[in-house]
Amino acid sequence: MHDKNISPVGWYVGSYLIRFIELEGKGNFDPEQRFHSWENTVIIKAGSIEEAFKKIEEIAKSDTKPYKGGPEGVPVQWVYEGVTELLPTYEELEDGAEIMWCKCQPRKLKNLKKLIGKVTDFK
Repeated sequence: MHDKNISPVGWYVGSYLIRFIELEGKGNFDPEQRFHSWENTVIIKAGSIEEAFKKIEEIAKSDTKPYKGGPEGVPVQWVYEGVTELLPTYEELEDGAEIMWCKCQPRKLKNLKKLIGKVTDFK
């Protein structure tokens, strides 16, 4: 039997969360404060889920150096918060290969239809 946590093709898909802060701002570590954040999804070639996790962290942390943002040159930084999702892929990467899936809770058909977008929604 195949271990569901190991990709037979050596590819993993993972997401990580980073948030944006002004370095001189108040409350940067206040758990009640609101922040702009991004969840980025990447594909990783790795021999194990542990190796994939480490690679995702390296990628995420590589973009967290402070810099001067905006016309005023305000000191800002992206802060790495952590990995949010990590899944092995079970098929070789090619057009139509399934790389992620999730089981959803039952929903009314009218609500399912609201989830569907048109190409212009993704631009």
